[in-house]
Amino acid sequence: MDAGHESQELAPVKRDKRLGERVRDVVQTRAFLLVSIAAVFVALLVLARFQGVGGERLLSLAAWGIMLGGIIGLGSIGLTLVYGVLKFPNFSHGALVTLGAYFTFAFLAWLPQGEPLRPFSFGWEFPVALVLSMPLVGLVAVAVDRAVYRRLRRQNAHLVLFAMASLAMAFFLRSIIYIAWGPDFHFYFPGRANPALELPLNIRVRADQLFILVLALVLMLGVYVLLERTRIGKAMRATADNPELAQVRGINTERVIAWTWLLGGALAAAGGTMYGLSSQLRPEMGFWLLLPMFAAAIMGGIGNPYGALAGALIIGITHQVSTAFLDPTYGPAVAFVLMVIVLLVRPQGLFGRGGG
Repeated sequence: MDAGHESQELAPVKRDKRLGERVRDVVQTRAFLLVSIAAVFVALLVLARFQGVGGERLLSLAAWGIMLGGIIGLGSIGLTLVYGVLKFPNFSHGALVTLGAYFTFAFLAWLPQGEPLRPFSFGWEFPVALVLSMPLVGLVAVAVDRAVYRRLRRQNAHLVLFAMASLAMAFFLRSIIYIAWGPDFHFYFPGRANPALELPLNIRVRADQLFILVLALVLMLGVYVLLERTRIGKAMRATADNPELAQVRGINTERVIAWTWLLGGALAAAGGTMYGLSSQLRPEMGFWLLLPMFAAAIMGGIGNPYGALAGALIIGITHQVSTAFLDPTYGPAVAFVLMVIVLLVRPQGLFGRGGG
């Protein structure tokens, strides 16, 4: 009797357990995460409509959000590449973003100024300064790795030490920016007109914003070609998947790491320069972009560059749409909310391994 009674009590418990496991499996799927993100976006649209924001204004904000997503994507791809290969969160990446923007500013002061390339607000000197600053920031990132992180790798240091070292380098690089350029705001082209363009559906965007979006797409296409079509790109993916196996197969992992830092630093410089073109330069600009970049990398699946781009576009659009009824300074809070949702629902992100 006791055994039979006990088995009858255990049966509902097992059924409940199986039901709980099924619910958990559904919650952790990619589809459920997409539905959760869509619910946040719909809530933002509803709040905007309650504030009396028109549909044309929301479309323009969404277009600006795509541009912002391209900027965040350039930074988050470099961030996720470093994590994929080296397996540590690089908190100094925001400082590299800022450094790239200021290097471009310095090159613009050195290059002769040309007439604006209408309808843009800049002349030929701007893309030249960008091309010069990207590899320079990449070399700075490689130098930081050689001076700090490689020593920690050789000592098999704990992950916490890598994180603290990257945080220290963030403050160090920012201090250099303060010393070299001061704490004041700067503009690439102060006083130049930058009128808005009328696109279909009455969407109003500036020509510079279209340039930012096109350049971001071109650079991301270049990253895709490098990772998928070149030998160093395949070596980077192999090292990210299994560093020990990559070494056994004859891949020079230190060379791969150097290329990863070079690429990540160059993309950070491009992202910082684009952000500076769309707003202004200040020493903390990279710090304020760091949370959206991490949120994009986590949302897409940490270590996945293509997922980082998708996450960046989601972050950028929701960030801009929220400004319809929120002060723009609260924009990073939107990125934080989305990042928390991803961590609670599907920690591996949209394109991460495991889960549904």
